[in-house]
Amino acid sequence: MDLSLDRPEGYLFVRRVGERSITVVDREIASSFVLAPDRMVEDWPVADVAALDEDAGEAVRALQPEVVLLGTGARQQFPAAAFLAGFLRRGIGIEVMDNAAAARTYDLLAGEGRRVVAAFILPPAG
Repeated sequence: MDLSLDRPEGYLFVRRVGERSITVVDREIASSFVLAPDRMVEDWPVADVAALDEDAGEAVRALQPEVVLLGTGARQQFPAAAFLAGFLRRGIGIEVMDNAAAARTYDLLAGEGRRVVAAFILPPAG
């Protein structure tokens, strides 16, 4: 049996999720970021779920998602209801999960051509 590497083309995808970094295509990212199929916003200024505010939400909404996947680190942590409501009021679905689950779900939806945005919270280096 021959095996071949089948790399997705036409969109940014998550290759690996670690506790302190996430690899997008072939690039390791070690600080919080927002990922859409066609672009990545690096250095999203969110160090933990408690730091999610209207500005952080607006940076995600600016990518015009139909659904947002919020990766909250190594484990699932829910943000304040007001943060979630900022998406729902605009008709944008939002799901909260750990980073590994968010990455798997993002890759699946992006591969289907959906307008998905994943926002990943990574702990600060140190």
